[in-house]
Amino acid sequence: MSEPASTPRPGDPVSSDPVSRDPVSRDLVQGTLEMLILKTLALESNHGYGVALRIEQISGGVFKVNPGSLLPALSRMERAGHVQSEWRATENNRRAKYYLLTAKGHKALSTETAQWRRQLNAITAILEA
Repeated sequence: MSEPASTPRPGDPVSSDPVSRDPVSRDLVQGTLEMLILKTLALESNHGYGVALRIEQISGGVFKVNPGSLLPALSRMERAGHVQSEWRATENNRRAKYYLLTAKGHKALSTETAQWRRQLNAITAILEA
């Protein structure tokens, strides 16, 4: 028996609100998770859990980032030179890996944002045709 559409599945980059019975998927468009991480880190450096919380807060709870997708994305972004990490103490005095946006990451964010806006304009034009 298959799970309801609102139940998060392992590996989902962003899962739907598990309480919602809304049949419309709230999953993040594939390929945009890294752009949202870059934007979040452009606001301030943060640890992985903080990045996930910030995305959820800014999106008004629409997007909930699955840790099983967030951490591999952060690792890919670090290998690509878009972010760098360092160990720091959190607000609760726990040790956590904080991610900082690099100059290369700022450039990637600018490029991806421009591409996203072009695609959004094209989709809007099609929907309004």
